[in-house]
Amino acid sequence: MANSTATPGKALATVGPAGRNSPEVSQVLSKKKLQDLVREIDPNEQLDEDVEEMLLQIADDFIESVVTAACQLARHRKSNTLEVKDVQLHLERQWNMWIPGYGSDEIRPFKKACTTEAHKQRMALIRKTTKK
Repeated sequence: MANSTATPGKALATVGPAGRNSPEVSQVLSKKKLQDLVREIDPNEQLDEDVEEMLLQIADDFIESVVTAACQLARHRKSNTLEVKDVQLHLERQWNMWIPGYGSDEIRPFKKACTTEAHKQRMALIRKTTKK
């Protein structure tokens, strides 16, 4: 696995052959933006360097996973274009998140139906008879 280095305000870089840094995917959230966000919430709060790095990594991982899943949804629609509705659908279904301002009538809130006691009893009976 390649070594990763981080410098304040810059994206992570992978150390390549001969110790040269080769650019990796740039971070969406910079340290400065993270610090601004923290100051907006609490002007007196100061994050440790390790905490900032961890939060930046978590944000990058989250964004990467959402984009990957949204691309899979777009492919499932047989489309080569990633649309807002793909990202929106993934965020709603997997993370129960709704982004204000990007609403549409096509996507409705999704909740799993509760299984009733009668349904559980029927399923138990079916499992019991299929085991015999």
